[in-house]
Amino acid sequence: MKIYVAEVLGTFLLVFLGTASVVTGGFGAALPLGQEAIGLAFGIGVICAAYAIGPISGAHLNPAVTIGVFLAGRMPASQVVGYFVAQIIGGILASFALLIIVSGKTGGHTGGFGANGWDPAVWGMSSAFLIELIATFVFVTVILGVTAQKHATAFAGLVIGLTLAAIHFAVIPVTGTSVNPARSIGPALFSGGAAIGQLWLFIVAPLIGGAIAGVVAKTGIFEKD
Repeated sequence: MKIYVAEVLGTFLLVFLGTASVVTGGFGAALPLGQEAIGLAFGIGVICAAYAIGPISGAHLNPAVTIGVFLAGRMPASQVVGYFVAQIIGGILASFALLIIVSGKTGGHTGGFGANGWDPAVWGMSSAFLIELIATFVFVTVILGVTAQKHATAFAGLVIGLTLAAIHFAVIPVTGTSVNPARSIGPALFSGGAAIGQLWLFIVAPLIGGAIAGVVAKTGIFEKD
């Protein structure tokens, strides 16, 4: 049970720190953080969680990472669903916490909750799907690489966090960057509307990307002899 509680907390940290940077800072005139700072917020959120709860659960924080770890042969099937549930709960709790916070904003809050989405007038669905799939594959491949037994390093959490930040720099203009179904579900539930209609993509594409990364890692092609 401890590993699942750790995943709830870790995913909460990631989603709260990342989406709060959008909801309370974001792109508004008052606090124009911009995509670089938002990307760093998500990356630092991963770093915080990795060192806080990594020794307990591995700090997956993301169903796409869990499916990749499982397909790479590094965790039992019996734990996969538990990880998924814990991560989704953590993401929803993070968005609920933001709901409570912004409810006290003078004049009300109309800016959403950092949900992912793409603008059909600018980007086609295929573009959004492909960039999320590829970005998740890259992210999970890095995670599986730096956490492989032969590659063990105390800097794994830092590498993973910086990789996520770099992915945000590249992907935010297209989809707002998910690469994590748990990161997308909570904000979409509280944002409603188009975010709910597009949510499927931010579940399916990352899971496929993570699965491909896991299958590739299973071959050992990127592990040293």
